[in-house]
Amino acid sequence: MPAQRSERPAPAVRPARPAVKARIWAWARLAAGVGVLAVLVWRLGSGPFLEGLRGVDATAIALAFGIGVVTTVACAYRWALVARALGVRLPMREAVGAYYRAQFLNTTLPGGVVGDVHRAVRHGKDIGDVALGVRAVVVERMAGFVVTIALSVVALAVLPSPVRGHMPLAVAALAVVALAAYLIKGRIKIRTGLSHAGTGIGVVLTTAAVLAGHLITFLVAARTAGATAPLHLLAPLTLLALLAMALPCNIAGWGPREGVAAWAFGAAGLTSAQGVATAVVFGVLALVASLPGAVVLVLRWADRRRAAEKPVMLEHELPDSGVHRRPETSHG
Repeated sequence: MPAQRSERPAPAVRPARPAVKARIWAWARLAAGVGVLAVLVWRLGSGPFLEGLRGVDATAIALAFGIGVVTTVACAYRWALVARALGVRLPMREAVGAYYRAQFLNTTLPGGVVGDVHRAVRHGKDIGDVALGVRAVVVERMAGFVVTIALSVVALAVLPSPVRGHMPLAVAALAVVALAAYLIKGRIKIRTGLSHAGTGIGVVLTTAAVLAGHLITFLVAARTAGATAPLHLLAPLTLLALLAMALPCNIAGWGPREGVAAWAFGAAGLTSAQGVATAVVFGVLALVASLPGAVVLVLRWADRRRAAEKPVMLEHELPDSGVHRRPETSHG
């Protein structure tokens, strides 16, 4: 009899893998950032970008570096607070080094979040629980983002800016969101790490310090770029540019920041070119402030290389301790 063939069912069509979707989304965000910069160059030319780069001087660099130390320590302390609330011990020395490294990666790599991902995974491996390490970083970043938005909305509602007329609606929406979060707080079973009052206050204070540091750095960038407008006018414009940096479609922070700065400066009666030049100077100063992170990266790489090259001593190579084992005899 002829052998019967076993008919196999046709393979099912597999859906697109999450990795492919993530790659597509990453390229889309990169393209959006490139698109914003391309439109600015098309409309304003390369002059504002070059003027911003030429305007950076030693005084601005020194101020940015000093302010960066304060803001980085504040961010690291906020991370340590959240980690402790989640039951994870995080020494400040390690937190500051890891945060500097994350900032450097965020400032030099597309997307603006690569450093935070690396910080979360690295810390998770160090404590033996990657999920908990990632959770601590996500909660810390989200808490900082929410507080930053709230403080910025309040400031923009008080100071004169192109968006001041829309601020009552923004404040009302923020109040509704805060009320909804308070009402459902008791139903959320996932611990966020912010339930303790001391942690919440610490997060608000450290985030306020970070926002103030970034605001001062942006004002230094504006003065370096030649902006002579009063500070009460420049402050809300810089806040708008800082908020634009939170958009995920950027190239290491570049793109939306320059676009919003061009629009805000133009809408406030200044020039769009001056807004772009200010944003460019801020980008350079942010890179300078994050340079200690490059040192941390090099030191960690050197430590890993030394550990990998350290020879593994075999048993017969161990130093003689004075105790000799009796040689085994074979019975046969």
